[in-house]
Amino acid sequence: MELFGMIITGIGTIFLLIGNLGILRLPDVYNRIQAGTKCTTLGAFLTIIGVGIIQPAWFWKCLLIALFVLVTNPISSHAIARGSHKSGVPMCDRSVVDKSKEFEEYKATKATIKIVAFKEKK
Repeated sequence: MELFGMIITGIGTIFLLIGNLGILRLPDVYNRIQAGTKCTTLGAFLTIIGVGIIQPAWFWKCLLIALFVLVTNPISSHAIARGSHKSGVPMCDRSVVDKSKEFEEYKATKATIKIVAFKEKK
């Protein structure tokens, strides 16, 4: 079982390394957040679970920590990306898709519909 735990921990470490390379190589904040979040979430999850397999007495604690990382890491990166966008951090020139303008238009349209519906109820 210890060998299996070491293999899982090693795979997690490889994902963490790939995430670090993505952070170094990618051009802007948004791409870096995406690369970092995907790789570090899986890398940290596998590394922590591998430690829990190596030390069976720690398994349930490690599982709880790994689930916490699995839930909170994407949420925190979303908050950072949204804050970057709201503060005006530009996207890279080579970025192909930016759906944020469509979302802002949709949000404005939905707010207008709610205001009109509210006025009609009166």
